[in-house]
Amino acid sequence: MNSKKMLPAEAWERGHTIALACPAFVQDVEEEWVAQEPVSCYNCRYRRFTAAGILCMKSRFSETLK
Repeated sequence: MNSKKMLPAEAWERGHTIALACPAFVQDVEEEWVAQEPVSCYNCRYRRFTAAGILCMKSRFSETLK
């Protein structure tokens, strides 16, 4: 997912597909997971929830830029 794009709140399959291809994907702690698939944008450490869905914030974290 492009860091400037939002993923809709219910795009579960798309979130899984995007996360599988994302070199910066890092699972959040299990207590914060919302998707059934462990590898999903919805379970990523760098996702932030908004009223419209989730926003990828990986570009804001220095460890993903290395």
